[in-house]
Amino acid sequence: MDTTPVTAPGNDILVAEEVTKVFPGVIANDAVNLNVRRGEIHCLLGENGAGKTTLADILYGVYRPDDGRVLLNGEPLDLHSPRDAIEAGIGMVHQHFELVPPMSVIENVVIGTGAKQWLDLSEARRRLEEFFADYDVEIDPDAEVGRLSVGEQQWVEIFKTLYFGVEILILDEPTAVLTPQGVDELFRILRQMRDEGLTIILITHKLREVIALSDRVTVLRRGEVVGTVNTADVEQRDLARMMVGRDVLMQADKAQHDTGEVVLKIDDIHLASDTGRGSLKGLSLDVRGGEILGIAGVSGNGQNALFDAVVGVRHPEQGTIRIADADTTHAPPHKVALQGVASVPGDRIAQGLMMDFSVKENLILGNQRARRFARAGVLNRAEIDRFADESIEHFEIKTPSASQTTSTLSGGNLQKIIMARELSGEPRLIIVHQPTRGLDIAASEYVRRRLIEERDRGVAVLLMSEDLDEIFQLSDRIAVIYDGRIDYVAEPEATSLEEIGLYMAGVVEAAGAAP
Repeated sequence: MDTTPVTAPGNDILVAEEVTKVFPGVIANDAVNLNVRRGEIHCLLGENGAGKTTLADILYGVYRPDDGRVLLNGEPLDLHSPRDAIEAGIGMVHQHFELVPPMSVIENVVIGTGAKQWLDLSEARRRLEEFFADYDVEIDPDAEVGRLSVGEQQWVEIFKTLYFGVEILILDEPTAVLTPQGVDELFRILRQMRDEGLTIILITHKLREVIALSDRVTVLRRGEVVGTVNTADVEQRDLARMMVGRDVLMQADKAQHDTGEVVLKIDDIHLASDTGRGSLKGLSLDVRGGEILGIAGVSGNGQNALFDAVVGVRHPEQGTIRIADADTTHAPPHKVALQGVASVPGDRIAQGLMMDFSVKENLILGNQRARRFARAGVLNRAEIDRFADESIEHFEIKTPSASQTTSTLSGGNLQKIIMARELSGEPRLIIVHQPTRGLDIAASEYVRRRLIEERDRGVAVLLMSEDLDEIFQLSDRIAVIYDGRIDYVAEPEATSLEEIGLYMAGVVEAAGAAP
């Protein structure tokens, strides 16, 4: 496959020439060349740490390059801040929204204009309503942003950027918070914007979406450009090979096999949240040995509460949780763990690790008093070192040594440390929340393979993920969580992304309690 840059002289709106950016100990961008054509959707693709976000931040004025230059319409572009970029016609929507929740839609849109005099909200309203009408988006300009869905908030961010009249729109992981229907709607509107002359730069790691939306793709690896290709000329596996430098298993290899007895049984649990959003309202489900039950849902519908309830961090006000024959409804976390429960939290840094500890210390975290690692309160350091070396080798943790401080490792290796620790006790139940969030293709491939191996060993796996491709690839059954309840359960072969998406959005009435 030819991965040399695809150029169209005279049609480039934005060009990066030999752009280099160095942070302490890291070359984030190494002599990067990029040419973006006017009126195209151009994807920046790469693993974590490949340099794509740094490059986008340079184009948006967040960083200044240490070497090289950026051209806009053939003229050198000297940006000192995002405001400079917006004035030059370049806007960016970040993955984490920059909105003021108590304010209205229209107030959020105009707040960034920097006007020093009284704002003409009537003119702003007229322009905003034209935007919404042009793209067939139904949002009340006077609605409080904090009460909108995450998908609606994203549209506010996008239109907030377009309000400035930008020519180039940079989107960072725009589909992370959307249902499949929301993704389709976003793509429809982005194509319309492209056809009307807007140039769009898309940062994403989802190969299926790259193929479906973009016109061209620039792949980065370790800060360097591997190549730029026409999307129509490549397949997902070609892009994956460019990203990683080797062939990648695109589909999880999961054989059919019989399931065992119910390991986890949750019956009608209720658990309130401080905000009222993300609480559990009569949730019921069961997971059998030798199966992966995938929980699909838009963030904020009770996934965090469900994880906390199962592992014993929070206790339901009503209902029961049983692991095998034991009632763990009100058991503390260490008692739950003794029932053979392994847990991989969604926030690996805040909940799963002590970042100032060494790799080997994190590998025994929670088990440091076990007879294997300590006697009479004295640590058996030889056994700890032996266990750490075995775990590093078995789980392919890339670290200079077991004594390395954990904070220096990549996200994929942090996840492997947690997986190694949690799976070392041969659990009967594994509950994992966002197991591959923020991981590159190679690390994600590894984590998914390990979950399938545990399932094949007869372990019950409760998988919570906002990545529907991951849910469909790994799950033996899929359960949709919406507003704190399980609204729908089906085998992957008996449903579709579209049907799951309707339940995730609450469009379809509940089909009944989980079996």
